[in-house]
Amino acid sequence: MNVIKTDLPEVMIIEPKLFGDQRGFFLESYQFERYAQNGIARSFVQDNLSRSRYGVLRGLHLQNPLTQGKLVTALRGRVLDVAVDVRVGSPNFGRHVAVELSEDNRRQLWVPRGFAHGFAVLSETADFFYKCDALYSPKDEISVRWDDPAIGIDWGLAHPSLSPKDADAPLLADVKNLPRYGEI
Repeated sequence: MNVIKTDLPEVMIIEPKLFGDQRGFFLESYQFERYAQNGIARSFVQDNLSRSRYGVLRGLHLQNPLTQGKLVTALRGRVLDVAVDVRVGSPNFGRHVAVELSEDNRRQLWVPRGFAHGFAVLSETADFFYKCDALYSPKDEISVRWDDPAIGIDWGLAHPSLSPKDADAPLLADVKNLPRYGEI
């Protein structure tokens, strides 16, 4: 596998090695020792799969104090995937990484604990897969406004389709109970 460093040191793009021929392909989507050698030594306890249509934007979401790291990929279709450092006191607070994940590039993104996460669907539909290192905890869920000008994400969509929760999410500056840098 190939690991690509991003502008945020904790966030990594992973390109699994693909073996393909005229019959199709094979790839190893996760193998603990290889990922641990590259800084992802978490045990995963929950897998999630979502299907969304073009223009759907999900996020920005995180959990605190029960934080959650996510290894994500697009199994079908194409998405713009985003991780935002929201750890209070971080030298990268409010900065983000955006990367296209697709069934063609087979890339994965490691979204560490303490980072808000979201994605926008750029294809007709997309199946999006998450490996999570902590269980989903509704009482710990936090949303951050997807179009916060202080974060400045270009989602590539003029009028995304949002859930009511995402449409009403507060700006990052107004979010209480964010994780603290160095405490996760």
